[in-house]
Amino acid sequence: MSGNQNQGSNLPVEPGGIGLLGLAIVTLVASSQKLGVTSGFSYAIPWALFLGAFAQLYASFNDSKRNNIFGTTAFAAYALFWFAVGITWLIQMGVFGETMKADIDIKQLGFAFVGYLIFSIYMTIGAVETNKVLFTIFVLIDLLFIGLSLSSFNILPEFSHQLAAWSELAISMVSFYGSAATVLNHHFEREFLPLGKPLGIFK
Repeated sequence: MSGNQNQGSNLPVEPGGIGLLGLAIVTLVASSQKLGVTSGFSYAIPWALFLGAFAQLYASFNDSKRNNIFGTTAFAAYALFWFAVGITWLIQMGVFGETMKADIDIKQLGFAFVGYLIFSIYMTIGAVETNKVLFTIFVLIDLLFIGLSLSSFNILPEFSHQLAAWSELAISMVSFYGSAATVLNHHFEREFLPLGKPLGIFK
């Protein structure tokens, strides 16, 4: 989710490829559960932790070395989100004991989703001046958190669940494209797959 185009041989390699791949994989797996194609959380947890969390955290560290505050903040925030989601699933499964499992109030999760919705909205504003692929991803993330928030508070449960599920699947597809474009464009040193120019509203 790099927000600038730093160049130079002394800079770390563009981390967007691995970061967006991590996002693409974890949202693909998670959306399959929401859409009812798969069930349970056990096999989703490794992908949440290693692709959703560690891959994006790695990308965040490398964007930090490039002095890219937008990419650093975005990748770190969503990496920490997936760490929290993985732990949440473990709690729901009773891994930390039946007492902890019985003490769940899903509305607390709803407030966390609302917080991430607020974060994602102002990151969407920032994404306006990155490229159209990243902007699209952030708009879809906004829709995902709207769906998750409403669902957690049991507001329009069927609609909100479907909104979250299909938004998450769309995030995965666009993130795969963004990862491929980042990798191949840098590899071939030309625009092999277009990312789309910034919208030019604020700059």
